[in-house]
Amino acid sequence: MNSKKPVIAVIVILALVAAAFGGWKWYQSQQNSALTLYGNVDIRTVNLSFRVGGRLAALEVDEGDAIKAGEPLGLIDKAPYENALRQAEANVAAAQAKYDLIIAGYRDEEIAQAAYDYAQNFYQRQQGLWATKTISANDLANARSSSDQAKATLKAAQDKLSQYRSGNRPQEIAQAQASLQQAKAQLAQSQLDLQDTTLLAPSDGTLLTRAVEPGSMLNAGSTVLTLSLTRPVWIRAYIDETNLGQAKPGSELLIYTDGRPDKPYHGKVGFVSPTAEFTPKTVETPDLRTDLVYRLRIIVTDADDALRQGMPVTVKFNGGTQHEQQ
Repeated sequence: MNSKKPVIAVIVILALVAAAFGGWKWYQSQQNSALTLYGNVDIRTVNLSFRVGGRLAALEVDEGDAIKAGEPLGLIDKAPYENALRQAEANVAAAQAKYDLIIAGYRDEEIAQAAYDYAQNFYQRQQGLWATKTISANDLANARSSSDQAKATLKAAQDKLSQYRSGNRPQEIAQAQASLQQAKAQLAQSQLDLQDTTLLAPSDGTLLTRAVEPGSMLNAGSTVLTLSLTRPVWIRAYIDETNLGQAKPGSELLIYTDGRPDKPYHGKVGFVSPTAEFTPKTVETPDLRTDLVYRLRIIVTDADDALRQGMPVTVKFNGGTQHEQQ
């Protein structure tokens, strides 16, 4: 009877070991069953063009160059736009002179009124002095003559002002003022056109395409360069309805590429499409391609230059070790 106890103990120990191993295997299977998706790198590109047309004078960059925001990239021949700017400046000067001429009648009347008031006051003072025999008759006559002359000048200015105020004069003044504003607006546009002969980079990125060469005649809006933006870098992936609940905006995940399978990038779900669609043929997935799926936009939080447009990636929601996640 006692000889059976060691055997029972061995059996119990083996059972415990088997249970522990089975539990470990189950845990491992659960760890390895983390949701895995397949997608592609999606990097935004910008087609760069001039807002004005003309002959391309220079391009300062070539394909593959790293570009910084605000960097000059190309130049349109400035000569036609410099000429247009000088013409616009002359038009403003002419419109200003015409406007000043039209409203000059008001100013002449104001000056004549001031001169008459001064001459009349002076004549009245001279009359007072004449009454006390302080001045001569000749001085009084000169004062009267100056007053009469100022009065005549004032009358001529008032008549001229009446002409400005009669008929269509108010409309002519409004027209001259509008012409002046139009000339100023054209001047501002000419200044902007001249500024737009230089093409500036809108943001950081890498130059993908150089579509034209110096000497080409360009229309406004014609694509000259294509820029791949440095940020943001996204992953475009698809998820079926069964697992849709795991793809909550803000959910963190790991992103693997074939070039660095042991060093994943980190990302988070940024957008989940509200509408279902058929899985695109470009997506490498073991599921049926005819299944309805939802598009995900996954933001890569530690992207670098190794991620290229269209590169296939593997996305894991809860997979990987703690070391990888850090």
